[in-house]
Amino acid sequence: MGKTKHPGPMKLPKTPDPKHWVSPIPFGLGKVKPKHIRDTMKVVMENRDNLPYAYRILTQGVCDGCALGVSGLNDQTLKGPHLCTTRLNVLRLNTMPAIEEAVLHSDIDELRKMKSKELRQLGRIPYPLSRKPGDKKFRRITWDEALNKIASKIRRIDPKQLAFFLTARGITNEVFYTGGKLARFLGTNNIDNASRICHSPSKTALKRSLGIGASSCNYQDWIGTDVLIFWGSVAANNQPVSTKYMYAAKRKGTKIICINPYREPAMDGYWVPSIPDSALFGTKIADDFYQVNIGGDIAFMNGVIKHWFEMEEELPGSAIDLNFIRDHAKGIDSLREHVENLDWKELEISSGISKIRMLEFATLLANAKSGVFVWSMGLTQHRFGTDNISQVANLAILRGFIGRKYCGVMPIRGHSGVQGSGEMGADPFSLPGGEFDQTNIERLEKLWNFEIPKWQGDIVGVSLENAMLPEDHERKINVFYTSGGNFLETMPDPHFIEKCLQNIDLRVHQDIILNSSTLVDAKEEVIVLPAMTRYEQRGGGTSTSTERMVYFSPEIKGPRIEEARSEWEIYVELAGLVKPEEKHLFHFTEAEQIRSEIAVANPNYDGIQHLKERGDVFQWGGAWLCEDGICPTEDGKASLIPIELPDVKKPDGKFYLTTRRGKQFNSMIYSETDPFNDADRYDVLIHPEDARAHGIVDKEAVVVHNDYGTFQGKAKYADTRRGNISVYWPEGNVLIPKGVYEKYAGIPEYNASVTVEKADLYLSQKDTKYVEKRIEDLEQDIS
Repeated sequence: MGKTKHPGPMKLPKTPDPKHWVSPIPFGLGKVKPKHIRDTMKVVMENRDNLPYAYRILTQGVCDGCALGVSGLNDQTLKGPHLCTTRLNVLRLNTMPAIEEAVLHSDIDELRKMKSKELRQLGRIPYPLSRKPGDKKFRRITWDEALNKIASKIRRIDPKQLAFFLTARGITNEVFYTGGKLARFLGTNNIDNASRICHSPSKTALKRSLGIGASSCNYQDWIGTDVLIFWGSVAANNQPVSTKYMYAAKRKGTKIICINPYREPAMDGYWVPSIPDSALFGTKIADDFYQVNIGGDIAFMNGVIKHWFEMEEELPGSAIDLNFIRDHAKGIDSLREHVENLDWKELEISSGISKIRMLEFATLLANAKSGVFVWSMGLTQHRFGTDNISQVANLAILRGFIGRKYCGVMPIRGHSGVQGSGEMGADPFSLPGGEFDQTNIERLEKLWNFEIPKWQGDIVGVSLENAMLPEDHERKINVFYTSGGNFLETMPDPHFIEKCLQNIDLRVHQDIILNSSTLVDAKEEVIVLPAMTRYEQRGGGTSTSTERMVYFSPEIKGPRIEEARSEWEIYVELAGLVKPEEKHLFHFTEAEQIRSEIAVANPNYDGIQHLKERGDVFQWGGAWLCEDGICPTEDGKASLIPIELPDVKKPDGKFYLTTRRGKQFNSMIYSETDPFNDADRYDVLIHPEDARAHGIVDKEAVVVHNDYGTFQGKAKYADTRRGNISVYWPEGNVLIPKGVYEKYAGIPEYNASVTVEKADLYLSQKDTKYVEKRIEDLEQDIS
């Protein structure tokens, strides 16, 4: 923990600087770029039936989009208003009316014909619903009937056959906390959340390398650092407000480097709508791109470290902060021995980066007095994601970029609920305030006054797979209770996931809208519960940003959905129905009571109990974790960890494939066209030379296939590393193998080895949008 406090928002420079402009042509006319003004007007029109309420949400509430932590129109990084298209796109979820009864109770097959976007636009879920096998329509039921059915089923099964999941779509810390506590109260550790599918390797790696589980620094540290590195992260697309921070960083002289297989247009240049000169002429963001192979980051970083040790041989102290290592780190000798034994040719082949380019990057960092490393799912969503992040930590430790101003490591969060979910204990590997270990279990049992089950819970992917176990198996999932989430469009192998969902006795979907998962049959019954948004939650709620700022978001006056309830209140009532004789042990009547208990359950959150008014915020851990190099480890030191090269060899003629995001919020698609590169959702981003080598021309129909599935789309020439292609997520999930998880953190693998062919050579008569080709064998090309 650190002792220095965050100083609060800083000012942007007022005078423009033309050297950072993308183009002298105003508004980027003629260029492929987001149309911010047009998109804003579209949002106004979508919310025209509820504009006063929409305005109050934007000006009074904490953003329920990304985890930058914008409260109202302000944040703690820069002065001035902040508003982005991500937040505007999500806005309609909060303001739209209920689904019309005639539509809600129409034939289920008609609803299934709709895309998720069309289902979302139908409106909010108005009241509890039920549908049993053979039912052609949803049936309206009462809250009492719904909760009593759920409670009765839970009482009849082994707790190991019960699993919970919470998404990160605007859910508050209060809901994550009560959800995690409810699971343990009911005797199960099968509880997971959306943050683990994105960033569990970040927490796992940072814990073992630095003893921390969150960003060590602030967004303000971007502004004025010598070097700002984005690793497998497209912040301009996924966290658009961050472009203001990048603009401010450029004006302070910061060099911005992107490491990614694809030269992301959003990081090349961006028109920041709230800064006049950037809105007119754009801002050049990245100073350089290092286009690594998919899965080649470990080799690249090993090459950088190998260069540093060679530089140290010539001139001690020229590349590594020897004083920092002496006082605050361990493991340098084993790391040196490891990289010295690595072959340069192998590093080049694995990374896709030449030895000379690795030296350029190594020299850049060696000459920098400060640096911030930012990463996202381009590093985490691999079967070696934890090792990827420990490599980033190795770089930061070797340079001493830890625990001081303008320095740090930052897993940038994509959704507003992501950081808080694990810290509240909605996770099979953690409890509030610590890990799932004996010490923390005993501490919380004293606080909660009930016994916590000691067995290891399953991650959500395994829980879903366990639905396919024999009926008499003790871990065969019979009740799956999900707060939000759409597994058909987020997990690998959607065909298999659908079978898993169908093989569960009772599924409970607690949500604000319908999605395709909600419409899948269950063996006995599907129950749908209407939830409130964070802005409707009685007593308000809190969320934690990437930089550990805990913000209070008040309840906002406005129209309410007929029977929607606060999610934490649903959990409290369910607990009392399942265990009426013990309901006094799980009894909250006000949100303030939950915050008071959180402050005790997780000592880092001591202060959350005082958040009551709009704009209230505090930062746990201070401005910098590991301040002055002192880590919260047993000996106070960071650990340098030798990381072996993963085996990412692919057969000749095949490609590495990864998934990417377009204009979307998680799996919610807002446009069929990516505004940054004009790509269609079914375009395959491929290097022109790779395409021509296979006789493929731009915009030609192609088939991408492997042993797991088949994807049909069009080739789109793109500036990507040769041998690597990208498809959009979730459309491309048919190519991702099921059951492949990162060994330390359990994150699913979202990459694969594939073949790309001209469509007329493969399935010339088939529709180019989507085709099935499945096998059930669990194999893996990249292994």
